Parts: sequence; structure tokens; C-alpha cells
Amino acid sequence: MIEIIHGNSPLVLGLPHTGTEFPNRTGAGLNQTGRAIADTDWHIHEIYAGLLEGASAVRTTIHRYVIDVNRNPDGESLYPGQNTTTLCPLTDFDGTPIYQPDQDPSPKEIARRIAAYHSPYHAALQTAVERARAIHGFAILFDCHSIRSKIPFLFNDTLPDFNIGTNLGATCDPEIAEITRAACQAASGYSMVLNGRFKGGWTTRHYGRPGKGVHAIQMELAQSTYMQAEMPPWVCDDGRISRLRKPLGNILTQLSNWRPK
Repeated sequence: MIEIIHGNSPLVLGLPHTGTEFPNRTGAGLNQTGRAIADTDWHIHEIYAGLLEGASAVRTTIHRYVIDVNRNPDGESLYPGQNTTTLCPLTDFDGTPIYQPDQDPSPKEIARRIAAYHSPYHAALQTAVERARAIHGFAILFDCHSIRSKIPFLFNDTLPDFNIGTNLGATCDPEIAEITRAACQAASGYSMVLNGRFKGGWTTRHYGRPGKGVHAIQMELAQSTYMQAEMPPWVCDDGRISRLRKPLGNILTQLSNWRPK
């Protein structure tokens, strides 16, 4: 359920949305739209694998439709006034219901899912972050995501290739944001934005405490950067992946070598 890699780098990779498992019949009430699990961060754990020797990583194998571990467990919206999905999503990213009638998870079931899946993921992530900080005096949490580049329910037009989120600079040292931004901008043929539509999810905002030696930054990749097409069967393009891994590896290497002044 929770996959953990312990490394010796100050960098910790968070992988909250790559899982596809529905334990204990948690997917039994899903309708055809829900069972399609279109909102998975497809292949992201594979894309980041081996990019930086020594990086720690924490991944949940549970699908975000069971519970979204990148949402506030209190249910507070990350983007008030904008369309988004909830802690235990009731719709997909297109605003279409994902449950059969009268099959939405109850408040009791949501509380059970928090205890069974949300809390263990963050316990593991917190341990990894604290371990890195104990070794180096600081830690950098790099939260890894991807999303379809066109989702009118969530945003207008086409999403840039690299979407960096630091909650408007609150979650990390400015140099960390600048290293990431500059590396994305220098990557030929890619578009990028810093704190655009995605400014960092709950994980980035919750852990990012630069004054306490914990820096957090989110990378939301457009899935067009590595897929043949942003639709089933969600097949990767090997050439695109090979090209994409170069700037990602460059970012991780530079962040791992960064030291606070």
C-alpha cells in the first residue's frame, strides 16, 4: 500500500496519485466513468525512477478515487471558488459523477479511509522528510504529479508542459523555485509556468516550512509531454519520455546539490 525508498539525498519524492488499487471493495460503488480511472497520474513513478541516485521516495498504491492524499483531511478546498475535486472525489476532472446512485462514500466511510490510507501515507512521508532533515539539516520535498493538458472543467486553454507550484513562494526558499523555473525554461521545446493554475496541493502547503528547514515544491507535468495520447489506453511514448527525463533529472540533481545559505 505504501512503497518507500530511503536514500541519503536531502531530496524526497512524493508520489500521491500514481496508484490504481481499490482495496476492501472501495471501488464497488463506482460507475463506468469512475471505473475508467482517467484521473490517474499515469506512469509518473516510472518516469522519475532512477533519475537521482540517493533520492528518497514515498508512493501510495491506492487510487485517488478511494481518497486523495493530496487533499486536506479536513475537507477544506485548496482553490476556493474554482472547480476542483474533493478529499474523496465524487466527480472526475470533467465534473462527471464517478459513483452509481446512492453509492457515494458516507462520512463514516470517509473517516475510515482517512485512517486507513491518508494517514499512513503522510506518516511515511513525514518520516522520510524528517530523516532527510536529520541527515542534512534541511529537506526538499518534490511532489510529483501529472494531468491531462486540456480539462475545461478545471482550467481554460492548454496547460503548460511544466507547472511549478510553491503556493506563491511560501513553501520553499526562493532559490529552489528559481533553480526549478530556470531549468524548465532552459529545456528546449517545453513551456512552463510558476504558480499558475496549480500553485501546489495540500502536501506542498502542509510540509513547506522554509523557516524550519523543510522546503516543498510541486511539479505538475502535462501528460502530453510523455504520452502518445491523453486517453485510454494511456500508452507512453518512449521518445518523449527519454526527452522529458533529461530536464527532470537536471532539476533533481541541482536541487539535491543545493544548500541553504
